[in-house]
Amino acid sequence: MITVWAPDGVGEVRGGDDLADLVLTALEAPLVDGDVVVVTSKAVSKAEGRARASTREAELPGQTLRVVARRGPTTIVRNLLGLTMAAAGIDASNVAAGTVLLLPVDPDATARRIRAAIGERTGTNVGVVVTDTAGRAWRDGQTDLAIGAAGLTVLQSFAGRTDAHGNPLVVTAPAVADEIASAAELAQGKLAGRPFAVVRGRADLVLPAGEDGPGAATLVRPEGADLFGYGAREAVVRALAGRPEDRTPFGAAGSRDELAEAVLTVTGQAPSPDGAALVVTGAEPATLAALAFAFGWTLETTPTELAGHARLLPPTP
Repeated sequence: MITVWAPDGVGEVRGGDDLADLVLTALEAPLVDGDVVVVTSKAVSKAEGRARASTREAELPGQTLRVVARRGPTTIVRNLLGLTMAAAGIDASNVAAGTVLLLPVDPDATARRIRAAIGERTGTNVGVVVTDTAGRAWRDGQTDLAIGAAGLTVLQSFAGRTDAHGNPLVVTAPAVADEIASAAELAQGKLAGRPFAVVRGRADLVLPAGEDGPGAATLVRPEGADLFGYGAREAVVRALAGRPEDRTPFGAAGSRDELAEAVLTVTGQAPSPDGAALVVTGAEPATLAALAFAFGWTLETTPTELAGHARLLPPTP
């Protein structure tokens, strides 16, 4: 059985507050080995002095690695933690007017410190998760996820196992740290002033004392591994612009067959193989350059032997 509870009466978290002390003071019952303590990033940011007398718009450039998409007033970016979020996760709620909160600098390190402090003061071995709220690309609404973790298995791999019907599991990997974050949010709520929660019943996920694990940062796909590195409109613009610094988010280069199919779909011309390259006749060079860029290839810029022929060159090793 899994139980989740979030204590009332925590009060406003302020800069310099000891989060482990606040957690232990707020809890009505003592922690036990195998519990998972969940702390909102808002509480962490306040305690770590991440409040700014500013606006989202003013702080956004300094928290952005690159822009993923823009829709009206909303800007989705890959932020300094590698997370893809609206406004880089900068928070303007539950703070004084004219103030915003930046995300913690290193949520995994924060989780490790809280875990160590709880262990030292109580002798209890717990896991710790730092959470934040994010939207989903294909679903309305938001849910909490783990942006920091310590002493916890954050991702379970079922690859290589079989289900009850004997079917092999190939890519099944529950992001259990995110699931814990979402479960905790049900108890915390958004407006109830409950920045802490305890999840009990998954001691199997808590690592032995002294082992903090890889942290929640390992849940972030590296740049180029995300299948949707840009928004739909932005991907078109980036491919047409063809700037070298924009290549990585398109991911690994496509195969010759994949590019040939794309060229045929877009131009109506079927490319011919030329060794590792492709030769296309009668297609606009600008179109071919954009397609090549999106697939990690390049359009040969030197003159070809026959007018109207273009060669698409695969990436060099």
